[in-house]
Amino acid sequence: MGTAGLRALLRGVRYEVLPAKATEDKVLAHVPHDVVVTVTASPVKGLEPTLDLAARLAAHGYRVVPHVPARLLRDDGHLKEVVDRLREAGVDDVFVPAGDADPPAGVYDAALPVLRGLSELGRPFTHVGVTGYPESHPLLHDDITVQAMWDKREHATYVVSNLCFDPRVLGAWVARMRRRGVTLPVHVGVAGPVQRAKLLAMATKIGVGESTRFLTRHASWFVRFAAPGGYCPDRLLARTEGALTVPGAGVAGLHLFTFNQIAETERWRRGLLDRLGG
Repeated sequence: MGTAGLRALLRGVRYEVLPAKATEDKVLAHVPHDVVVTVTASPVKGLEPTLDLAARLAAHGYRVVPHVPARLLRDDGHLKEVVDRLREAGVDDVFVPAGDADPPAGVYDAALPVLRGLSELGRPFTHVGVTGYPESHPLLHDDITVQAMWDKREHATYVVSNLCFDPRVLGAWVARMRRRGVTLPVHVGVAGPVQRAKLLAMATKIGVGESTRFLTRHASWFVRFAAPGGYCPDRLLARTEGALTVPGAGVAGLHLFTFNQIAETERWRRGLLDRLGG
């Protein structure tokens, strides 16, 4: 493993963090300002912790991308309130998934109506991200998920892929998306280095009900993370490097799910860049 393409992916990185009590201090202590920080939103805690942390990190000079799940928005008026608040904080990039809130907090049950709403508000953000699904969605056929990206393309500016641990699946998904004419740049979702005990502790802190859903939906992740020493993404990157860096793939960088193991993730990234000579 050692090409200019992989070094570029590691430099074009985004760190996904959860809006916990210590997150701001961890970011300030360990994350360089050239790393984009994305802030998740919880169906249990709602949007407020996300908006608050995003504003505080933006004030520290970070490029921040708050998650604005459609199912956490009450109505068009709430969407405008969120937009105004984020713009006032200097945020110019949002990620709009459907979200997991069940039932939805309001009138939106999918991302596309929110994306249309943003366009009707005059496209207040320069950058708008949407979700991609390299592995099969539990409720939707693969062709439907690719079609959804096609439907969103006029409102969005990039795609963030869900976590995927299979290099063949990931490479095939990028190729299929491009064959279907989806040309949006992709940030590939990869789990950062994770120790099982710390991940379980984090899952407990985000709320009992939400932790149960998280563990149920992502049980296969924990099998990987339970290995001696925890999980490290080096092997996945080595096996997907060719597919992600080939001309035409349109991969803009890596979206690293830190699970709030922020210091460990940055230490791993810097170490790998050093080994690659970058």
